[in-house]
Amino acid sequence: MGRVIGFELNSQEPEKAAEFYAKVFGWEVAAPNWEYWAVTTGDDEKSGINGGIAKGPHDHPFGTRIQIEVDSIDEAISTAKQNGAIIVRDKMEFDEFYLAYMVDPTGLGFGLIQNK
Repeated sequence: MGRVIGFELNSQEPEKAAEFYAKVFGWEVAAPNWEYWAVTTGDDEKSGINGGIAKGPHDHPFGTRIQIEVDSIDEAISTAKQNGAIIVRDKMEFDEFYLAYMVDPTGLGFGLIQNK
């Protein structure tokens, strides 16, 4: 079963967005890595999820995407495609995880994450 484990706020002004959310909600914003600022939204003792703020790419310049953790990113991509999803960014490899971005048949964007 896929579980929502995070969010990504995309902005063409990520530094300004990071400053806003830190000041308004007290979020802890880490130093940027690949134009991505990891965000801690609160104490782990309370329910909620963490996420990040990113410089939005040309195909998703602003907006919010959820990130869904899956056991097999290849299987999840295949099943999503069979059910009408479109790949926006195919499977990418990072140090600790794989990541892909897709759009569902209704136009909603989401990310898939598989930990290594």
